[in-house]
Amino acid sequence: MKYLIALFFGLLVGAAIFVIGVIYNPFNSDNGLSPLSVTDSEVIALNFSAVPSEAIVFTNDGDSHVKPFPEKVQQLWEAPIRSSSITATVMRDARGRTAGLGIKFSSESERTRLMKGEAMIDSAWYIYLPGSGSLFIEQFENHWAFLRDVIIPAYRSSADSWKGAWLGDLTAGPGALRTAAVTGGAGSLRGLKMEAVESLSAQAYSVEGGPVAAEGRLLIELPRDTEASESASSGE
Repeated sequence: MKYLIALFFGLLVGAAIFVIGVIYNPFNSDNGLSPLSVTDSEVIALNFSAVPSEAIVFTNDGDSHVKPFPEKVQQLWEAPIRSSSITATVMRDARGRTAGLGIKFSSESERTRLMKGEAMIDSAWYIYLPGSGSLFIEQFENHWAFLRDVIIPAYRSSADSWKGAWLGDLTAGPGALRTAAVTGGAGSLRGLKMEAVESLSAQAYSVEGGPVAAEGRLLIELPRDTEASESASSGE
């Protein structure tokens, strides 16, 4: 019997060491500074609330700890899409003024490799900006740093919550510099090929309801030839 007990505790200790090693693996580095943070090109900055209950509509399979909003919205319970979520939200400019509407589709990714520090999400944005046109954004996101620094501490807390200050980029591709692929869909942006980075700033998270205080941000880099043509047409 004592050998079975020793084996049992040995397995528990081994499992605990394995989990700690995955979470705090020094080789699982963060994404670092976004290339759009230091660009010389003109950048469109769009901010939005990352709290589901502050969106126009948020829905998923209905079984997640992050509940759909409003309460009676159609849920994504069908098998092909039950690992997905949809958000429709107001996009605001750098001054906090309403800039347009954003609709985001997100799904769990097969690229996820927790041992490598990759908790991946495949997502796509459709953004409509009155007076400018529309944008399509394709990206995959790495939520590992957010999982490690915010979600896991929330689950470990006796209050089932986390409070603090966390800021990080989510976009991890498909661009070579970890940027998203952007295509202009209509208006003055039509046909333009651009890059973007989505980041998240969080101050509070609840195990029961997900983000409590959090804001997302999209930085979209305009092509240089577009800037030049706009300057020429304005007589600058």
